[in-house]
Amino acid sequence: MAASQGGIISSITDWLVSLMSQMGGIGVAVAVFLENLFPPIPSEVILPLAGVTASQGKMGLVEAIVWATAGSLIGALVLYAIAAAIGSQRIRRLFDIMPLVQASDIDTADTWFARYGGLSVLIGRVIPVVRSLISIPAGLARMGLARFIGLTVLGSAVWNTALVMAGYALGQRWQVIVSFLDRFQVVVIVLLAALIVWYLVVSVRRALLARDTQS
Repeated sequence: MAASQGGIISSITDWLVSLMSQMGGIGVAVAVFLENLFPPIPSEVILPLAGVTASQGKMGLVEAIVWATAGSLIGALVLYAIAAAIGSQRIRRLFDIMPLVQASDIDTADTWFARYGGLSVLIGRVIPVVRSLISIPAGLARMGLARFIGLTVLGSAVWNTALVMAGYALGQRWQVIVSFLDRFQVVVIVLLAALIVWYLVVSVRRALLARDTQS
């Protein structure tokens, strides 16, 4: 697979392609696992690239789907376990201090879980933002682990199969994905810069308030 030229999105895409080409299915699982915890590149990009890699004979199509689903499940279980272990308030404080995420993201997932209960774990796997974070309210509610795993695997398998097969169908035309994404790299850069600035401003403000409270 030839390297794409220029651009942050292209560079990350090339790294993902290299990871999956060299490690095969395990590379797919690692990429999807990381996307679940730290989503700088969404699964809408990772999964089609896994399909592209499969189309080049680096792994089987079914293998790519199975490993992607394994990565989704492991990432979901990690978030479930963290939420169950530390509780709502601590995990909200954690999201408040982490860059690129915020406590309101948890509210979105909470709303879904409150409205649809266990079904939200299934449906949420195909909804942006909710897809990863729905594991948190499930963990906080101590949802039955067997049921959580079953719904997560089912929902993730449907989503992963659709996108991996889309990438597989593209085959050598995989550069279409990168060309499309590169058009938006300036927007991505601006958003990341704004989030970093926001994070720094909030951090400084909290430090000043803490100092004023202590004085």
